[in-house]
Amino acid sequence: MKAEDGKNESDRLFLEEFDKMGPQSSSPDFEAYHKRRQKVYKEVLQSYDQLRVRSKSLNEAKYKVLSYFPGTWIENVGGKKLSDYDVPKTTSLLLIGPKGCGKSSLVNKISRVFEDDNFAPERAQISYNPSVGDGTYYLQGYMIPRGSASFCLYDSRGLADGTSENINMIQNWMNNGVRHGEPVVRKSDDSSLRRRMKFKPRELGWKFCRPQMVNFVIFVVDAVSVLKSIEGDGVEDLLCLQMISEVFKHPCLSFK
Repeated sequence: MKAEDGKNESDRLFLEEFDKMGPQSSSPDFEAYHKRRQKVYKEVLQSYDQLRVRSKSLNEAKYKVLSYFPGTWIENVGGKKLSDYDVPKTTSLLLIGPKGCGKSSLVNKISRVFEDDNFAPERAQISYNPSVGDGTYYLQGYMIPRGSASFCLYDSRGLADGTSENINMIQNWMNNGVRHGEPVVRKSDDSSLRRRMKFKPRELGWKFCRPQMVNFVIFVVDAVSVLKSIEGDGVEDLLCLQMISEVFKHPCLSFK
């Protein structure tokens, strides 16, 4: 009731401001203005209704995701039961994409949607700096929402410039699974970076983590960067577009 009263008050104030800009009732343009006023008012009401429907749909979708657990939506067709399927305990989603495309930011945004605590700290560290090339060097798993076992988002290291290294890395994850804290080391990494990455995993104990098979892959790109590469004519722009295209179309990501 309070929300409806607030809406009516907003409508009244809006129309009052609109009337201040219009002609007086004695003006010959008043009738045309009155029709325009009714049209604007109708559009405002429609926008309220659309927003209400959209908000309701988002809340319903959020509820379905929060109440989901692997196997929930399996249909018993042909006499089969849930026990007849190989259902994972946790649905794993792997984020991949170029360096600095926003994978870690996406983890934080997805996590925030399902958490009611507005003061909860961000979970994924956002540290990519193109000038020094830092970013996510280890696979990081995040349960969505916190404390749940339904979904796990895996943040990964940004894709390399060379397509072959990316394919080898992704194929390994698809075939052998992913583990929280596992370092993502490349042949192209310099020796100092390799040394830094070599010691940290000992503290994380990633080798003792059970591999999680990847159920879905989310390919993340920065739309602005892609558009700049499309409009650019440099060699780096061409290589970036080629890398994104070849990785995205590779068979190892099919049906993921």
